Amino acid sequence: MNYDNAYERVTQLKKFYKSLLWFGIVAGIIFFNDVFENGKFDFSLFDGSVILLIWGIILTVKAVKLFLLDDEWERDLMEKELKKNKKSIHF
Repeated sequence: MNYDNAYERVTQLKKFYKSLLWFGIVAGIIFFNDVFENGKFDFSLFDGSVILLIWGIILTVKAVKLFLLDDEWERDLMEKELKKNKKSIHF
């Protein structure tokens, strides 16, 4: 991995962790606000629960792309495909 790729990955990780932190803060505020007002947590559109659900799905997709489908995974898959299509030379 060269410097530019490493810098880009660190930048993406930093953005992801910031988003995760903000998600946790907002989810905590919404959760505790519902608990103190109603005595329980209700799933409703107007209280922000659906927004948190959508935000959580987006964060999950970003995490999969960042941690599972990274450059190394792509490189390994490319090498496997190249080995499949590589024909041996007969002399």
